[in-house]
Amino acid sequence: MEPNVEIRRLLDVMPASGRMTTKIVSKPEQKKVIDASFPLPWNQARPIYINFDLWRRLAKPQRDLLLLHMVSWLTGVRWFKPDVYQGLVLAGLLGGLVESTQADVVGIAVAGGLSAIALMRIWRINKSQDSELNADTAAIKIAQRRGYTESEAALHLLSAIETVAKIEGRSGLDFNELIRCQNLKAIAGLSPVSMPKT
Repeated sequence: MEPNVEIRRLLDVMPASGRMTTKIVSKPEQKKVIDASFPLPWNQARPIYINFDLWRRLAKPQRDLLLLHMVSWLTGVRWFKPDVYQGLVLAGLLGGLVESTQADVVGIAVAGGLSAIALMRIWRINKSQDSELNADTAAIKIAQRRGYTESEAALHLLSAIETVAKIEGRSGLDFNELIRCQNLKAIAGLSPVSMPKT
């Protein structure tokens, strides 16, 4: 598989928002088939690293859905959006500035602690199982615009998760992958049990 040809094909599969914010990079030395670092707020570029030697072992629909999941997860991480926790971070920072002008050490510590707690909560939300499940749902919706049916897309993503574990030499799926697989089985109509809403 020629990496440049596959990258061009994958760029066509990606949504326009993904093309603007993510970049596909060949990384033959990595052990994972596809990987991306958690996007921090000061990093504008969100690279997706693919080991094309391992990538070619997947079927084309599996590759499409894996990429769409990764793009959906990366574009779904939002540090700056109107939310309670972002408001708390801002309030903590403003409070810290006010308290620093008054040289109030306790006030600075309280404001800094408030900001730190809110930032940790934002971090956890963006790294939660819900963010993975939301990325799966978004990937399936994008795949439907690319000619897949909902159940086909869910089946391809399900088989891709299981195949990647085998390619990477893992003995089994991790907890998050098991939850994702159960949810994808429900979407594909293979299982009556899906993830609860709460």
